[in-house]
Amino acid sequence: MNGVVQAGQAPPTGPDRPTSSRRWRRVLLVATVAWAVLLAALTWASVRNDPPTVREQRSLAEAGPVVDRAIGELVAAAGDTAVLTPPEVDRGCRVTPFADGAALSRGVAVFVPAGGERTLLEQVADRLPEDWRAGVRVTPDGPRLRADASEFVTVSGGIERDGRVRLTVDTGCRPIGEGYATPGTGAADVETRVLAEALRALGSPDGPAPELVTAPCPGGGTARTAHAAGVPAPSSPAAALAPVTRFPLLDTPQAYAYRHDQVTVVADLSGDLVVVSAATGCAA
Repeated sequence: MNGVVQAGQAPPTGPDRPTSSRRWRRVLLVATVAWAVLLAALTWASVRNDPPTVREQRSLAEAGPVVDRAIGELVAAAGDTAVLTPPEVDRGCRVTPFADGAALSRGVAVFVPAGGERTLLEQVADRLPEDWRAGVRVTPDGPRLRADASEFVTVSGGIERDGRVRLTVDTGCRPIGEGYATPGTGAADVETRVLAEALRALGSPDGPAPELVTAPCPGGGTARTAHAAGVPAPSSPAAALAPVTRFPLLDTPQAYAYRHDQVTVVADLSGDLVVVSAATGCAA
């Protein structure tokens, strides 16, 4: 009966079976560790060298300079009556279900004669960099500008009200990182002097210090806007400003604008108070 396995009996386990099983487990363990090391190395290399593939990979601090440069492009494209508005950082959004974030938006307000808003939007789209793929389309809410400033930063524009166009650059929700660093204002002596002159003409010489907003121009230099707090409107703001006006740019019920010493002064007449801004723009 030697060497014969009877029916119903399991074949004998040879002495080499446990050794083969242990050797196979060791091979699997080594392969798993090697794969984990390779995956970690590839991830490190990707983080170091590859561009971000989703918005959540670039923080607000990293996106801030992209937004600032995009605002400079918009100022250059919008023309003489463009003024910078203060940056806004909206905290409290969620990057993931477990991580808080913030969104940065910056804007440019452009004053035009009522009815010229779409023409202005199309002008801006035509002047923006070609790789932004800017365009204007008609929507139920009126003409809308859309563009891509790269790095997941979006550009939009539309009619805020008659005679006023709003251009916006937005990051969407992102990790905060070190936060957004507002560009330095630099020397704004000319803007503040011309602004003070306009306020005196309107009968409001005293008031808080103006708010200064800046952005880098695409060709070098800096766009600057000095904003004053709202002041009571005289019976005829245009007549009150006439003595200091050098080169009239706009005279409508919504706004009055002129140039003086390379500075554009815009008086927003649409509210109960007159809001005056003095801006130095960018060359188109």
